[in-house]
Amino acid sequence: MAMAKREKGLAVRPVPAPVPEAPTPSATPVSATAPTSARSVKWGDLEDAAGGLERPLLRQRGSNTTSQMAVVGTNVCPIESLDYEIVENDVYKQDWRSRGRIQIFQYQVLKWLMALLVGSFVGLVGFFNNIAVENIAGYKLLLTSNLMRQNRNLEAFLLYMACNAVLAGSAAAVCAYLAPAAAGSGIPEVKAYLNGVDAHSILAPSTLFVKIIGSILGVSAGFMLGKEGPMVHTGACIAAMLGQGGSRRYGLTWNWIRYFKNDLDRRDLITCGAAAGVTAAFRAPVGGVLFALEEATTWWRSALLWRTFSTTAVSAIVLRSLIEYCRSGNCGLFGKGGLIMFDVSSRVTTYTATDIAAVILLGILGGLLGALFNHFVDRILRRYGVINEKGAPYKILMTVFISLVTSCCSFGLSSLSPCVPCPPELAPGKCPTIGRNGNYKKFWCPAGHYNALASLFFNTNDDAIRNLFSGGTDSEFGVYTLLTFFIGVYTLGLITYGVAVPSGLFIPVILSGASFGRLVGKVFGSGLDTGLFAIVGAASFLGGTMRMTVSVCVILLELTNDLLLLPLIMLVLLVSKTVADCFNKGVYEQIVRMKGLPFLEVHADACMRSLVASDVLSGPVITFSSVERVGSVVNTLRRTGHNGFPVIEEEPFAPAPELCGLVLRSHLIVLLNGRTFTRAPVKTGAAEVFRKLNPFDFAKVGSSGKAMEVDELRLTEEEMDMYVDLHPITNRSPYTVVENMSLAKAAVLFRDLGLRHMCVVPRTPGRPPVLGILTRHDFMPEYIRGLFENVLRE
Repeated sequence: MAMAKREKGLAVRPVPAPVPEAPTPSATPVSATAPTSARSVKWGDLEDAAGGLERPLLRQRGSNTTSQMAVVGTNVCPIESLDYEIVENDVYKQDWRSRGRIQIFQYQVLKWLMALLVGSFVGLVGFFNNIAVENIAGYKLLLTSNLMRQNRNLEAFLLYMACNAVLAGSAAAVCAYLAPAAAGSGIPEVKAYLNGVDAHSILAPSTLFVKIIGSILGVSAGFMLGKEGPMVHTGACIAAMLGQGGSRRYGLTWNWIRYFKNDLDRRDLITCGAAAGVTAAFRAPVGGVLFALEEATTWWRSALLWRTFSTTAVSAIVLRSLIEYCRSGNCGLFGKGGLIMFDVSSRVTTYTATDIAAVILLGILGGLLGALFNHFVDRILRRYGVINEKGAPYKILMTVFISLVTSCCSFGLSSLSPCVPCPPELAPGKCPTIGRNGNYKKFWCPAGHYNALASLFFNTNDDAIRNLFSGGTDSEFGVYTLLTFFIGVYTLGLITYGVAVPSGLFIPVILSGASFGRLVGKVFGSGLDTGLFAIVGAASFLGGTMRMTVSVCVILLELTNDLLLLPLIMLVLLVSKTVADCFNKGVYEQIVRMKGLPFLEVHADACMRSLVASDVLSGPVITFSSVERVGSVVNTLRRTGHNGFPVIEEEPFAPAPELCGLVLRSHLIVLLNGRTFTRAPVKTGAAEVFRKLNPFDFAKVGSSGKAMEVDELRLTEEEMDMYVDLHPITNRSPYTVVENMSLAKAAVLFRDLGLRHMCVVPRTPGRPPVLGILTRHDFMPEYIRGLFENVLRE
């Protein structure tokens, strides 16, 4: 029989070094019928009489080095799986029996109300982020420009560098000391959560606070990063906070709020939050829905489509209303933009066969450079992990160092760029621009001249993208300017991602793609506007790095308001993704794997095709009798970290041992805390339990709550010798598979049903009723290859 295991992370995790798994304490099986080995089934026993199948010889190792840890943000923390399966026990049935029509109506209204509240709050946070970044970064650039107008260039450079270093150091400090889980974009962690992986503090209120503040400070510090990825994580955190299902600490315990105290409803709400985060970042409500469908969530259904669409619509309305308010000048330097961030719809988009050939070439190059970007991101993050392991001071020092490098590059490269005369057709007020945003930055050029590189480097990232996307400016940026900016942005984007601040990859990828697209358009000499080539180039890089197609296409269309570009964007996305897929996976998939998050893929790994379910079980199993001694339950809970235990029905309650169901650790602790004990092993039934407990007592706490531990029970010696009936909290219909089922088939079933535990039962009678439990950890390729030396590799 196999051990009912606690969910574990991946073994191969280079940043930081894997922590070897401690052997599970050898708790004495409670069931007297428990066998001692799970590996009692051999291939010869499974062959049919014809003997037509042959199995490759698989040699099992004695132990494995699997880790229960994963990297979240920049810290290592324990991980578990989420309980997405509905536990159909007496508690669940009593809960639904106790709900009248009014309560059911309240539950349905609550789901929609929560979704709309998430959209509103995410819209407010997105607006606040934009205001803060535009004003802090704008004020910093204004101070620097004023010094340069007075020919105090050295002082301007030192001020610019000092402001960036202080902002970067502050962002790293709050992140390293208050919430390390807030580092990075957060999209890999949200993807893993929606796949069923729970990690410490990933959606905690402290993480939300640091994500907002750290993102504002990091983007304002001039880093080559964006706030789009962090906004997805922020939306998920807001949804998790609203979906806590009430709080005993603050007196929020009404029944209609507590209906949300389960992982299934929280998962749907967090999906809505992630979609609203994309809306708040790009002002693209439809793109947010498609991002949640294509990239974020693992389980999708039509009801969730309606709720995410409503959430993003509310978020867009809130943003639009606040932006209109800011147009009157009430928000400082913010308020010039609208819901469409980079409106290029005034241009007439016409293209020929030559332009299509250039777009295909751009897609091929974007796929190659995107795959190369992912390769370098993986290598650099592994190196940064060594520094992050040394503690918070080293994280802050590394962040400040990267800030100084970024400041020197942006200011220094702009200084080396030659001054260019302003186009004669432009009015004097438009070229050069002094002390405000615009395409033609003066920097320290003489009157009537502008600095092309400063128009890109010495600006906020949003304004740099707007300048690259702008039409009718074919002569503004030369080949040298575009090539220098592309190399600088591509390199800075690589070395910046991984520092201990909330950082996203969308902005550096869009800037790299836009500059490269303009460069290709300029070299190719096409009739298509170079600003449109910049948009197509951004699409090619997004497809090459993130491997998203539909959502990126719609996001770019909503950003630019140019529907005529749809065929070109679709073409370049298909080409770039196809080319990049030949080399590696998308950047978020790579980061999920590198962090050690046990993510279940759509298709089973090749190494599972030659194995059956019983091959990956480990023993001995730890089971409970349906009526068990309290002391045995408590000792088992103390000596193991398992979250699920098979319950065996034995005499006198059954003529022969049979699988009664599965019981969760959290439910066992609540039941023991209710102290519905008897002095003899007899069935008490659900009625006795509900005299002291109610169904909501068994509900799961949220990400910011703390579940009761077994050591908090304070049971007496007399109570330890008594018995407890497990029937009321046992899931009588757990999902089971036969021991000879293909492991690949079991993996697909496990993922599609969103399970945490899957029982393995024997195929022949007369054997123990359960052989073991499969968890997410058992389907990880690294774990399987750790068990078998000669298993098939990819």
